[in-house]
Amino acid sequence: MPHPLQVRTCDPSQAPDDAGAYRRALRAHRDELGAEAERRWRGEQDEPETICRHALLPAGKLVRPLLCLESATAVGGTAAQVMPAALGIEGGHVASLIHDDIIDGDDTRRGRPSVPHQFGIDRAILAGDRLIFSMFQGLAECRDRGVATDRIVQALGVFAEMGADLCRGATVELALCGDASSTVEGYLTMTRLKTAAGVRGACQVGAILGGGTPEEVHALGVYGDQLGTAFQIHDDLLPYDHDSPATGKPATSDLRNRRPTLPILLAYHAAQAGDRDVIEQMLAGCLSPDTAHGQIREVVHRTGAMTAARRMARQHIGRARHALAALPATPSRTRLALLTNDVIPGGHRSSDG
Repeated sequence: MPHPLQVRTCDPSQAPDDAGAYRRALRAHRDELGAEAERRWRGEQDEPETICRHALLPAGKLVRPLLCLESATAVGGTAAQVMPAALGIEGGHVASLIHDDIIDGDDTRRGRPSVPHQFGIDRAILAGDRLIFSMFQGLAECRDRGVATDRIVQALGVFAEMGADLCRGATVELALCGDASSTVEGYLTMTRLKTAAGVRGACQVGAILGGGTPEEVHALGVYGDQLGTAFQIHDDLLPYDHDSPATGKPATSDLRNRRPTLPILLAYHAAQAGDRDVIEQMLAGCLSPDTAHGQIREVVHRTGAMTAARRMARQHIGRARHALAALPATPSRTRLALLTNDVIPGGHRSSDG
């Protein structure tokens, strides 16, 4: 049964003047994670390790392993104790990206050839499997760093649930493809399973391995769930945002796969007949992705779908920050709050949620 959250203020927009120090600490943790990943996935190893290295390095933002480390220290644990599990979580996340690229047929990832494009689908599947098993390998290593066995078993349960949710979410996503009648509620259900589960799991695993109480584990799970949902909404906006940098995958990937993302769903329900027809044709596969991209971008802006989706993302960020109020006031709690700004830049301006 969920534990009630204490109501205390936790607003990073009111962070102390030394917020720069908190950000430097986050960068230090990110650098440490990147260096450890370099050591673990050395270039001279054989396949599939060399393919895993291509997928993992150079490292991305490392949001999930950072959340694992900060969640552990927020409940009184140490980053060193949970480092192997944090790196395993990144491995599991990258494995899901490899499998996504196989399903979606994407040739690029993070600005370079995707694993299936570079090495072939057969080897990509094997590399993804190898990275999934690195999650369990990293978790087991935490015992050598002083984490109690019962904590490791509890975290293992979170890993298993996280993987099952991700698979369910990916299946729901496939079922939604091409369906213009999809609802926002259906989209959010898919997002909580496919994307938020990984973020939620990273926070819960860190809290469990760090020695957190059931209340703290629950609070960090809520934080991760809301943060992960906001992250997916923001990611879905990037292909249509004129001011956004290039995303990690092709801008037309969702259109090519006839995927009704949140801005498309919101636009469809708010649009007039002509714009609805464009969306229906796109989801039916009657328009080329390159042709549809410009048209859909005009529609999602004209209907206010971009603004509405950003508002929803900020609401989820507000709920994530509210959940942190159940934790002791520590530098780690502040860093977790600040991390929400990396997902939704400028999101602290909203008090929604």
